[in-house]
Amino acid sequence: MGVTKTDIYTSDLTELARLAKVLGHPARVAILDHISKAEGCICGDLVEEIGLAQATISQHLRELKSIGIIKGNIEGTSVCYCINYDVWNSYKDKFDDFFKLVISRNKSCC
Repeated sequence: MGVTKTDIYTSDLTELARLAKVLGHPARVAILDHISKAEGCICGDLVEEIGLAQATISQHLRELKSIGIIKGNIEGTSVCYCINYDVWNSYKDKFDDFFKLVISRNKSCC
């Protein structure tokens, strides 16, 4: 397997790419959608709502949690997840800045 050269990119670009990779699975987007509608969610609810196995849902939750976009609190034997709005807004601002930068360079190439 080849070595990636992520060190040649800025930290902002690397962070945006990591977020895009995590959000690149429709189940994760569906999980975020469900959590945002419910204003918090217990993992068992996700299994019923999304229709995937518990282990699969848990793996997707781990990926979302790894970038900080969700957070969880232990309540008895369950974990209640919610959107981490501080991180959410930070990513939103970074994507907004990136999109604005691209638009500001608006050059007709085709």
